[in-house]
Amino acid sequence: MSRAPLVYITGASSGIGQALASRFRAAGWRVALVARRANELEAWCRAQGWPDDAWSVYPADVRDVDGIVATGRDCIERQGLPDAVIANAGISVGVDTAEFEDLAVFRSTLETNLLGMAASFQPFIAPMRERRSGTLVGIASVASIRGLPGHGAYCASKAGVVSYCESLRGECRPFGLRVVTVVPGYVATPLTESNSYSMPFLLTPEAFADRAFEAIVAGDSYRVIPWQMGVIAKLMRLLPNALFDRLFAGRGRKKRQGE
Repeated sequence: MSRAPLVYITGASSGIGQALASRFRAAGWRVALVARRANELEAWCRAQGWPDDAWSVYPADVRDVDGIVATGRDCIERQGLPDAVIANAGISVGVDTAEFEDLAVFRSTLETNLLGMAASFQPFIAPMRERRSGTLVGIASVASIRGLPGHGAYCASKAGVVSYCESLRGECRPFGLRVVTVVPGYVATPLTESNSYSMPFLLTPEAFADRAFEAIVAGDSYRVIPWQMGVIAKLMRLLPNALFDRLFAGRGRKKRQGE
């Protein structure tokens, strides 16, 4: 009897990551869940009443490249090679490049959102290529479409995610692997709860996870969720710079660290 498919998810202790874990389990998948707050995540998994052989939790910080690569190898050893890997771990903090201390925030954001994604994928790519199947999923953001005032680190990191996943898709296609770029709009998570500006088409994590699950299983190369934000993002991309700058000049900014 074949085992249920396995999904590996980083940043699984809250928000989008936790909702994705629930959605995949509801579809009968086994889950390998990675988070810094491993004890809290384990308690949550037990509270779901899942069978012990259906889940495992791995403590790791994606900024620790050696650590997260070792975590991926540990997952392969303990649970087998995943069918899908979702690099979801991410942070969003406002920055002002005029402030010296914000350079550290910039570094941390890039290390978490972009380098952490590549390090999360790394241990799985070679064995997936050998098996000639597997799906790598990068969680980006509509903030990747245009740079927003006060969001420089986050926008840059998510634009990097889109380009990186596109490059990876071309590298992996000859081996039968799929690379899926999921581009969320606004989702009601701890990352967005302190935003002081309007968030059109705001989704619950569960609603987002339902749509993301469909895109991942279908192997879509790029999916904006919800689709309405995809339309808005494309229109924003078409705006001349002068008009775009005027429209967003007075927009609320993401809070800086400590604010």
